[in-house]
Amino acid sequence: MNSSNHQKRSKRANAGPNGGPAAKALQIAERRFLGEPLVGVNPEELSGSLIVVEGMDGSGRSTQITLLQEWLESEGFAVETVGLRRSNLVAKDIDELLAMNSVTWHTLALMYATDFFDQLEHRIVPALRSGLVVLADRYIYTLITRGAVRGISRQYLYRLYAMALRPDVTFWLNVRPEVAFAREFRKSQAISYWEAGRDLFLSTDLFQSFIGYQTMIRKEFQYAADRHGFIELDGEASVRAVNDRLRKRIAAHLGIRRTRYKPSRELAHLWR
Repeated sequence: MNSSNHQKRSKRANAGPNGGPAAKALQIAERRFLGEPLVGVNPEELSGSLIVVEGMDGSGRSTQITLLQEWLESEGFAVETVGLRRSNLVAKDIDELLAMNSVTWHTLALMYATDFFDQLEHRIVPALRSGLVVLADRYIYTLITRGAVRGISRQYLYRLYAMALRPDVTFWLNVRPEVAFAREFRKSQAISYWEAGRDLFLSTDLFQSFIGYQTMIRKEFQYAADRHGFIELDGEASVRAVNDRLRKRIAAHLGIRRTRYKPSRELAHLWR
């Protein structure tokens, strides 16, 4: 028997047949965390909401996060945004490793995990304790997906992130790899080594390498979506249409009655 499951069953048994405060606390912890509870964190104190927007490179996540933040703040919500490689601890180190194009897959996976848990402890949990809405531009699902396509077992990766908080809502902006390529190339006139999965040696052709790699990523996202109940949206629709669907879903979760939104002048260029 898995030791983790054995411990959980023992805790339930010790709570007694009628439950009680201990049983209730355990149920809340199991609902709030993907696996084992994060040490020192009482999930009953986390009054805020964790909303995640996932998707491959070129799916439009960052644009939507920017628009959602402005909308939520206009509705009176305090918002904290998080993403990949944003921790004070190792973000710069990861950037340096990626720039060298020569880091091992396991090392990279562990560096990203360190980046995530540093943000979890110092940004996400404090924000949720204060009742903020946390908008995550990617979450652990991207990290698990990237590791899985590189041959790292899903079981290992899910155990690695067992103490991660379970999002209140997770959206997946699903796009075809060909669309993602066009968007990424149009944005910067270049495709990075890692975006194209060049470390997997799928093809000597940049376009074919990108398509092959992002197709694998997309399949892994589908697996995660089925497992975790993502809300799948058509990421190929217009920014306005995708944002409208996001706002309606988030409004239902947060109890917002009015979902109309017009971007400020500063963000008007994103509204297309």
